[in-house]
Amino acid sequence: MRGSQDEDFKRSLKILIIEACEKEVSVDEVGDNDPMFGEGTALALDSLDALQISMEIQRVYGVVLADSKKLRRVFTSINALADHLQPE
Repeated sequence: MRGSQDEDFKRSLKILIIEACEKEVSVDEVGDNDPMFGEGTALALDSLDALQISMEIQRVYGVVLADSKKLRRVFTSINALADHLQPE
């Protein structure tokens, strides 16, 4: 099952992001297709947050996200990240 179709997986990613970046937002406030970065978004992530999330993803899932272009594409939304981590 693709990550974007797995509600439990997406919820676990949201929790991972919220905890890794110490955000005061509930899981339910983070939309699956909403932008993850920038002011005015539920998570309001920045480049330091991206680094923290990358390290946590590597620790938990064993996936290295080092390519900055790929990282930007993967971190556009929860669905994009979920599909990258769980393609099928």
